[in-house]
Amino acid sequence: MDVIRQSLQADGGDVVLVSCDDDGVVTLEMQGACAGCPLSTYDMSEGIERILKEHVPGVTKVQPAMAW
Repeated sequence: MDVIRQSLQADGGDVVLVSCDDDGVVTLEMQGACAGCPLSTYDMSEGIERILKEHVPGVTKVQPAMAW
């Protein structure tokens, strides 16, 4: 996760782990520049999810935290 965060932080953003449930669903909150970026959904699904599935056993899905 640190490698992912370093890359996002270099662009003025960040990501925070909100939760991970028993089904392997990881919920993340995009922060800083990433929070308002139109590509953050793509980054999360095609970048972060792919990396976590490859390196963390049991991860099945990555989803954004709901902003209320």
